[in-house]
Amino acid sequence: MNADVKTKFESYPKEVAERLLRIRCIIFRTAEQAEISDLQETLKWGQPSYLSKIGSTIRYDWSPKSPNEFRLYFHCQTRLIDTFKEVYGDIFVYEGNRALVFKFEQTIPAKEVSHCVRMALEYKRLKHLRLLGA
Repeated sequence: MNADVKTKFESYPKEVAERLLRIRCIIFRTAEQAEISDLQETLKWGQPSYLSKIGSTIRYDWSPKSPNEFRLYFHCQTRLIDTFKEVYGDIFVYEGNRALVFKFEQTIPAKEVSHCVRMALEYKRLKHLRLLGA
């Protein structure tokens, strides 16, 4: 784990860190399955962030202002969220064109989240395709 990201995780309440580690695992597992070997983990805007050379940045975070939920962020100037809405409809709660919102009590739809993560990690290769190749 990147040292800055590790420090960020240590700042979260234990139950928040455990939940966000699941998202981190989905991101790394998805990158591995997609054979993305250049995945970089860093801290951007104070949030754990993940980048690949062929993709768009993914971030996630929790805030005490909304203690019962966390967000998975995607670049707002891409077609990612619009594509997620068309492909997955109301499976997700969306925040504008930038985030998926999850409540702590809900089960994370891992298969669907993984697919969204993969589209983001490969965005530069997929952006010309209808529904990003979904």
